[in-house]
Amino acid sequence: MKKLNSHQVKNRLISLNLKIFTTDDLKAMFNTTQRATQAFLSYNVKKGVFVRLKAGIYALKDNSPSEFSIANHLYSPSYISLDSALSYYQLIPETIYAISSVTTKATREFKVGNLLFDYRRIKKSAYTGYVPKVIAQETIFIATPEKAVADFLYYVFLGKRNYNDRLKTKTLDFVQLKKYLKLFLKPKLISFASQLLNHRL
Repeated sequence: MKKLNSHQVKNRLISLNLKIFTTDDLKAMFNTTQRATQAFLSYNVKKGVFVRLKAGIYALKDNSPSEFSIANHLYSPSYISLDSALSYYQLIPETIYAISSVTTKATREFKVGNLLFDYRRIKKSAYTGYVPKVIAQETIFIATPEKAVADFLYYVFLGKRNYNDRLKTKTLDFVQLKKYLKLFLKPKLISFASQLLNHRL
């Protein structure tokens, strides 16, 4: 069993391009015990070598992952959607101060540093329409533009989001958007969306 060394651990993580890692990752890499690994991580978080994202999940401080990557790892299964995806695709002009995702698990919020990560539950039937996209050399799971709009309209329909009058829809595939809206199994959602978007679906 090896004794963990912060320099060696950092180099190994960087060589594997692992910006986010778990306690179990280190145990497997270096054949260490749970107790020794946790003690090593706790000590190096205090020293500023690593950042604790949540229980059992860490990141390198000087090779930090993107906010979207953190969101994908904090709570899974999940993908970036709603305001964050709409902003990424420039479908809304606003600056986003929280990272929004959807999940099939319970609705949750996490705070990492000063940033809020918000996860909203959707039906399993609607958990689709996301793609892996390489952003800054990291693979991120994010909704397509049409699915981000569908997820957003669903929450407006439920009264849990306010509609954004500045939502840009000219580039959307409305046929695909309607297909995604149907997945929520809410018959009135289609007509509701048509009225808001001023476009027959």
